[in-house]
Amino acid sequence: MRSCLYFVCFICMSTGLSGQARSGTPQPVTVLGTPHVNHHGDPPFLLEEGWIPLINGKDMGGWKYRDENKAGSWTAAKGIYWDRATDSNVLIAISNTGDRIVNLPLEGGASDIISMQTIGDMELYVEYMVPDSSDAGVYIHGLYELQIKNSFGLDFRSPVEKTSTIIGYADRSDPIAPTVRAERPQGHWNAFHIWYQAPKFDASGKKIENAKFLRILLNGQLIHENQERKAAAHASLEIPEAAINPAVMLQGSYGPVAFRNIYVKPLQ
Repeated sequence: MRSCLYFVCFICMSTGLSGQARSGTPQPVTVLGTPHVNHHGDPPFLLEEGWIPLINGKDMGGWKYRDENKAGSWTAAKGIYWDRATDSNVLIAISNTGDRIVNLPLEGGASDIISMQTIGDMELYVEYMVPDSSDAGVYIHGLYELQIKNSFGLDFRSPVEKTSTIIGYADRSDPIAPTVRAERPQGHWNAFHIWYQAPKFDASGKKIENAKFLRILLNGQLIHENQERKAAAHASLEIPEAAINPAVMLQGSYGPVAFRNIYVKPLQ
């Protein structure tokens, strides 16, 4: 009986990625008129209609390489794991087909990859895993980056060393650290749930409203709210800000990182 109970607790901790902080009563929050509750249980793409998967469940279809010279530097897999005893700085993939993706340990790093799905205002749900040493990111619209690192339990002075920091502009100014440290240790799946509002433009094409992260949860905890971005982040795609752009770019050029359950839907 004890082993069974342990198994259930492990699954809740590792994959119950849309639950709120362990203490407190769930409180409804309104984003653009739509109620959301930080709850324990399945992630939102299983509970709500309208979510679009960005991983096709078998291969890298639906993604393009930022650096075509490194085409093939990512693979799909049916399972990915981290083993401290073997090599704490790598992630190990099982097979070359499946519903999760990982970059390959190439000299000089893998390419960043760009979703072929385009979208404007959106919700994005994405789960990621990193080993001991890695530096990756999720670029909303290919332009505005959320940092991904193994920063669990580490007290960094610089915001850019912390997972879930909103990375600064091209000159590296104005990074925004998370209000709460909610990341999990290396080798564990983490989940971002992001509400994003694209920049707005008038009829002449002049920008009249900045892009904005309306709300970001990491592992069910609120870490950012109402954060505007007046320009693209450092190392972003070389594309203009727009009302509609590629949904996301995944950074893969600075170390191992794995992703699964990447879903978007238009923001209501």
